[in-house]
Amino acid sequence: MVLRFGTDGIRGVANAELTPELALALGRAAARCLPGPEFLVGRDTRRSGPMLQGALAAGLASEGARVLDVGVVPTPGLAWLAADRGAPAAMISASHNPFPDNGIKLLSASGTKLPDATERAVEAELDALMLGEKDAVRPAGSGVGQLVADHGAVADYEDHLVRTVTVGLSGLRVVCDCANGAAYEVAPRVLERLGVDAVVVAAEPDGTNINHGCGSTHASALSGLVVAQHADLGICFDGDADRLIALDHNGVVVDGDQLLALFAIDLDDLGQLVNKAMVATVMSNLGLRRGLAQRGIGLVETPIGDRHVADALEEHGLILGGEQSGHIVFRREATTGDGILTALKLLELVARRQVPLADLAAGAMTRLPQELRNVPVDQPGRLGGAAAVWAEVTAVESDLGSTGRVLLRASGTEAAVRVMVEAESHEMAAAAVERLVGVVRRELGSAPTS
Repeated sequence: MVLRFGTDGIRGVANAELTPELALALGRAAARCLPGPEFLVGRDTRRSGPMLQGALAAGLASEGARVLDVGVVPTPGLAWLAADRGAPAAMISASHNPFPDNGIKLLSASGTKLPDATERAVEAELDALMLGEKDAVRPAGSGVGQLVADHGAVADYEDHLVRTVTVGLSGLRVVCDCANGAAYEVAPRVLERLGVDAVVVAAEPDGTNINHGCGSTHASALSGLVVAQHADLGICFDGDADRLIALDHNGVVVDGDQLLALFAIDLDDLGQLVNKAMVATVMSNLGLRRGLAQRGIGLVETPIGDRHVADALEEHGLILGGEQSGHIVFRREATTGDGILTALKLLELVARRQVPLADLAAGAMTRLPQELRNVPVDQPGRLGGAAAVWAEVTAVESDLGSTGRVLLRASGTEAAVRVMVEAESHEMAAAAVERLVGVVRRELGSAPTS
């Protein structure tokens, strides 16, 4: 079975589901469906990255494309380069997933995710190629594409990041967790150039340790080090550096919702929050909605996924949006969530305000207790028609009243249903989640956990 495009490109276990053969065919399909003589290709630090990148590049070149190999680069860095160079791009990464997984994300020449129609065209071309139903006369001789190393690309992205900073950052002490991923060289170099005293960890990738016990999905593991180093704050990226989770000087995690509240309030105070509104997804904490409403700041709500956030920013002419997971988009400087850019914006805010992050976060919003469970199931696609599940959702919502919230959705990247409950207490949220998880497993089939 050919892998399908999910919410974040194509993902699967490298060399088992996401094979070199599939990457080769995807390269050919992308070259046929995306205009332009050049194509940028980058990757994170997974062992399977060079294998898949080589296969993808071969497919692109076999259709006549000139392939610019950027090497290891954050996903938002490749997106910025695509827009800067006016060329489509492909990122080899599975973001925050464990190292056996990998993925391929295609980006337009504007540095954005592909429109749905273009994605469907690529998928149809890929299906036909994998099934041997469609081929074309390939170029030969001088028509064959070239593979060229773009040695200056990452440096150009670093220069862009440095240019976004307008407040002096020297004197700030930061613990920086690079997740043994794509930020492992870029983030420390940028922080050093800006005069930040950075204690860098998880910056020794070996191909297998990306996201392993480190990075944004393990931010609390950095807590003790932040306190021990007397740091002003901690910053944690994920494997491809498109998200940021922070910690205050006490080692307390500051998540994406809290960061969004901070940025929205700060921009509003500066008179720079366009249309006095921002974008967040349905996963954002009810506390964010309340905190913004108290300050008269509007919120445009979208489905989960940074693509939806970016689309809403464009549609409503807004400049700030993001997700609880730490994907935060500053539309004036980036086309997608950029963890390093977000970290720099946070450092600027703390430096300008001269107030500890702990105090800033506490004043921005009060986070309601939230319980989130990822439930592996046999048939996640049946969620929409599972009447018993939705009857239980209605019952739980009735019990919680106006002080809580329930969200169920099928995962876009795995065979699972995500169950989220917010309530006035952790106990209430946990009990409600247990009720819903039981019904989901019974109605959709309980899949074994790995």
